[in-house]
Amino acid sequence: MTPELQRALQTCASEPIHLSGAIQPHGYLISCRLPDWSIHHVSANIEALTGAPPEAMLRQPLREFLTGDVIQTIAETVGFSDPGGPAQRAAVANIGPLAALCEVSVHAADGLVHIEVEPQQRGAGDRSPTVVAQTMIARVAQGEDEEAFHERVAEQVRQLTGYDRVMVYRFRHDDAGEVVAEARDADVPSYLGLRYPASDIPAQARRLYLHNRIRVIPDACYAPVPVLPDRTAGGQPLDLSQMSLRSVSPVHLEYLANMGVAASMSISIVAGGRLWGLIACHHRQVRHVPPGVRAAADLFGLFVSMRVAAREQQQAARIEDDARGARDALALRLSQSGNGRAALAGELDVVLRTLPADGAALLQAGRWQAAGRAPAAAAIAGLDAWLARAAHGGAPVATSRADDWCAQPGSTDGIAGVLALPLDPARGEWLLFFRCEQVEDVRWAGRPDEPFVIDADGTRIGPRASFAAWNETVRGASEPWSDADLRMAARLQLVLRDHYRTADARIAPHEELRARRGRLELDDHRSRLRQMSELLESLVHVSPAETEVLAERISRLEQDLQRLALASGSDLGALATV
Repeated sequence: MTPELQRALQTCASEPIHLSGAIQPHGYLISCRLPDWSIHHVSANIEALTGAPPEAMLRQPLREFLTGDVIQTIAETVGFSDPGGPAQRAAVANIGPLAALCEVSVHAADGLVHIEVEPQQRGAGDRSPTVVAQTMIARVAQGEDEEAFHERVAEQVRQLTGYDRVMVYRFRHDDAGEVVAEARDADVPSYLGLRYPASDIPAQARRLYLHNRIRVIPDACYAPVPVLPDRTAGGQPLDLSQMSLRSVSPVHLEYLANMGVAASMSISIVAGGRLWGLIACHHRQVRHVPPGVRAAADLFGLFVSMRVAAREQQQAARIEDDARGARDALALRLSQSGNGRAALAGELDVVLRTLPADGAALLQAGRWQAAGRAPAAAAIAGLDAWLARAAHGGAPVATSRADDWCAQPGSTDGIAGVLALPLDPARGEWLLFFRCEQVEDVRWAGRPDEPFVIDADGTRIGPRASFAAWNETVRGASEPWSDADLRMAARLQLVLRDHYRTADARIAPHEELRARRGRLELDDHRSRLRQMSELLESLVHVSPAETEVLAERISRLEQDLQRLALASGSDLGALATV
């Protein structure tokens, strides 16, 4: 990565897009402070709605510009909402001297009540959003096939909104995104199957998609409308995170223009508290989507999120049930063996069922035993070096990349991911799980190593201009180890450590008894040697023949003592002192 590209990525990742200080021009903003409902912020275009210029509205009570019944409805909506939560639809009301029919939404944040107002065309969105969403849900709810479900979701959203192209866009583990389903007009290019680098939707943008489930840009060539004043009473920039009208990053608008997109809408898909993906909508002309239609899309998006989350939970529960059954079977076998430490090497086939992995290996004091797809014993040196760098605190450690633990990743026989459980690191004892590399032929929407256009002096960045398919073969990495994998590994580690302690407790008394017996035998030999020494001192008048016989017997005795010393591990020098 060049220094210029690195600076561009850092600039993009640090852009405070939630502090834009402006809204899109298709609506109006009024921000009040309770309990007196005094107006503290307005959008610069507010006069077109209320007939009063912005400076005439600031510090004035809201009742001077909205009727009491509208304010009461807004107050009730705020009362039922959580502070910091997303905006809620409050009313459809006639506002201003021209009695313009408007959709009113509201949310509370940082001590302010933010009221967003959008003019509504008469007759637009007459159908109940709830009824529309229920109809859409009924059309996609049948069937268990995930790919077909995503396709039906894209089709239903396109029928509802009329956009030229609707995509289901899923985030991967590395924050890159991939189009997994698409419904489109025949005249627009297909993006199905294309992958987009993580920099296309940076981290702060993904966080905002969690706050705003629906994001609409009716006209990507709009001129932003400033919020007056753009700072709070404390001098801080006004946080617009939860506002549906918030003006978006100029880089994003240029990105849309480079794609030939004049209007867009996105619906967040949230599973387990994280942004799973988006339902992304594109149109070639300016397109205003009525608030009622957006409300139906929001309800439909909530259903899609729940369906995705439920599917993931079912898959996780099935994997955990299988792992629990394997752990129970392993625990039973180890307990029946009498020595779980010694028996583990013979149970690697069962061990392999306790985690989603392709192979497992046991490293015990340099000995290597494996089951399934695992590297050869020659990989021990590289694994040892990686464990020395990565292991800490006795917790499982994992990597999905072969180059983390092998200097020559091409020599791993297709193995890339490793998850290691420390069983007894002091003795060099580890249990390792392996995953095969995922060889992928990826179709990128443009080159992923060229996510920005940088000017000559590096002071301005813009999005890439090309989205033509660019193919790349990716090797050397496995499916990443998930948090669920690490939790299952930690549970297996507890089971094995418990059996290790039990085995060590059984072995310890036996070893102590054998050592005690050895000490008693040694004391007995020492006593007999003393007696023999005393006897030898008394043998003064012995014939030469008898001396020869005695010397031969003493030589045999010394040999026996040497063998005894070697067998018992005692010091022969200690015996020689008697």
